[in-house]
Amino acid sequence: MDKDIWLTDRVAYLKGLRSRTDQQALLILLAENASRTAQDNKKLSALVKAEKAGVRASKARQDVANLINAEKRTEAKLVRNARTHELCESAGLLGLAGLVDTLTGKPLLDRGELLGALLGLAKVAEDDQRRPEWKRAGDALLASVKPAK
Repeated sequence: MDKDIWLTDRVAYLKGLRSRTDQQALLILLAENASRTAQDNKKLSALVKAEKAGVRASKARQDVANLINAEKRTEAKLVRNARTHELCESAGLLGLAGLVDTLTGKPLLDRGELLGALLGLAKVAEDDQRRPEWKRAGDALLASVKPAK
């Protein structure tokens, strides 16, 4: 009985498709033929078996695609979270330096002035003599704010 229900539902589904395989078209023809011979019933049984296998294979492919997409989404979320964390850490540094209000997040200096100063810092050569002094002062402030991990 379950086979008849599945076949009826599947035939209705296949009829709704815009295009069908030859195998599916033959399945419809045989399923709708009320006066099937023993040979026709054998063919229909084989077609039903193949169609069910195709449905299972399609579902398996979809399940794998869903797993892969879920993994990609999880990985992308981890990357976004790490990026957000780093951006918050950078904003925290601006707050520690007294350049940004730590409650509102708004710059305490004119935005253009602050950006210009940061652009100037970005242009300072890596071997500039001021860099070790800046690092010592920054490390000292960081150490006083939070203990080392």
